[in-house]
Amino acid sequence: MGDLNIVSLIFSIIGGLGLFIFGIKMMGDGLQKVAGQKMREILAHLTKNRFIGLGLGAFVTSIIQSSSATTVMVIGFVNVGLMNLVQSIPIILGADIGTTITAQLIAFKLTDYALPIVGIGASMYLFAKKRKTKQLGESILGFGILFLGLSIMSGGVKPLGSSPIVHNTFVRLSYNPFLGVLVGTIATGILQSSSVTTGIILSLASVGLLDLRGAIPLVLGANIGTCITAVLASIGANLSAKRAAFVHVVFKVIGTMIALLLFPIYILAVTHSSTDIMRQIANFHTIFNVVNGAIFIGFTPLFVKLMKKVVPGKEQVIERGPKYLDKNLLKTPTIAIEAAKKEILRTLKFTKEMLENAMNVFYENNKKKVQKVWMREDIVDELQESITNYVQKITEKELDEKESAMIPSLFHSINDIERIADHATNLTNIAERKIDEGIVLSKTAVEEIRRANLVIMEMMDDTIKAFPDLDKQLAKVILDKEERINRMVIEFRCNHVDRLGKGICKHLSGLIFVDILMNMEKVGDHLTNIAQAIQGRLQWNGAKNHN
Repeated sequence: MGDLNIVSLIFSIIGGLGLFIFGIKMMGDGLQKVAGQKMREILAHLTKNRFIGLGLGAFVTSIIQSSSATTVMVIGFVNVGLMNLVQSIPIILGADIGTTITAQLIAFKLTDYALPIVGIGASMYLFAKKRKTKQLGESILGFGILFLGLSIMSGGVKPLGSSPIVHNTFVRLSYNPFLGVLVGTIATGILQSSSVTTGIILSLASVGLLDLRGAIPLVLGANIGTCITAVLASIGANLSAKRAAFVHVVFKVIGTMIALLLFPIYILAVTHSSTDIMRQIANFHTIFNVVNGAIFIGFTPLFVKLMKKVVPGKEQVIERGPKYLDKNLLKTPTIAIEAAKKEILRTLKFTKEMLENAMNVFYENNKKKVQKVWMREDIVDELQESITNYVQKITEKELDEKESAMIPSLFHSINDIERIADHATNLTNIAERKIDEGIVLSKTAVEEIRRANLVIMEMMDDTIKAFPDLDKQLAKVILDKEERINRMVIEFRCNHVDRLGKGICKHLSGLIFVDILMNMEKVGDHLTNIAQAIQGRLQWNGAKNHN
């Protein structure tokens, strides 16, 4: 084989593989844009039954064309408390089934139609005016590029089929299934996609470099390798998310061991399913994951217990959603108002934790607590919506004068609490920027921030104490402290300008300093609003309209 052929071979493989990977990513991205948010909502809410979860995992992955994306999404849900470990396992099993659709599509050998598909997809993506049509065009374009890359790659490796050395290497590989599993695992770990590895396996089989015996271990290895994405996603996540990632690995490894023991049966089954080698490999991929799901779905509770022993530790569980908003209490508005107050107080405590974690990220230059802020921010947003809807329903009842007077305090308080949560996320972003850009503040600047933060946390504690009984005296203390914050912010800004002039403080660190003070001042303003609500100084014009 001449130098020109070798160069051409390398270019074909690199270029074809690049287009193939890009096509899979583009197709998946387009489909996720079209249906991603709906998929997330479905996964988050319809997972109480494990068999429904299995079907959902398969359905969602067949739509977004990435088991890694589904699994990472699930681990994210577990990490923020939207889903528990028991609910996550069936979806992960289902995702493994759904991802086999890619191999089945490749087995249709649509390479001859790659260019027309690219043309159609590109036309929709470039010229469509509706966003959904453009997103669908993006996925079709990716689908066409996928097959175009596969065609180039297959054409490139075809001459290798006539090489005795290459042919014998793959023959030896086919007689060592454990080596095949290892190669498939490593390849998928590097490529971060079992679909890509499976596509390469199908391409090699299509030109006669792989037979069924050699392809199956590689496919099994690809199934194990895809777990690496989930494992990476669980780094820095909570204990339940780590267990979900680990259980994915356990399923794949045990399933592969069973498949190797039943190797002759699998060979017989897929040989009878089709005469085409590519279809046989695709069918094995599907059958293996379906059998795997069927075997393990019944042992979900057992695996949860096992994972708690293998990955020990006590997980801090944050109860999401409203805890006190019982619809039956709406029949008695006075009791319903007390329930709303309890839920508002619970939300306020979440925001205090957010502020503490945000400032700890800043002080300690440690991002470990960033996730805790984002998790609680989502919880606060959910609670604000639930509380607002609940209080709105209270206003539709017959209220006496005292009850009507309470309504504005409830509405205004929960809105101000949600805004405090937003400022906590702003403070977290500022702290992350400080860490990422290596910005260092002077000791004086940090001490001034600590002094301001101390007053803010005192105001927060006072608000938590004042709100349950609407303590007007304590509310007055909060208002006085807000004046202290305003004076401190003015003083500290003047100090900052002075430091800039003397060259003690740098411009970028100054921006960080001012941004933090501004957000603290805003938090103080919102706590002041809550204090005024406690004092009954806020008016609500909608009470009479809803009686």
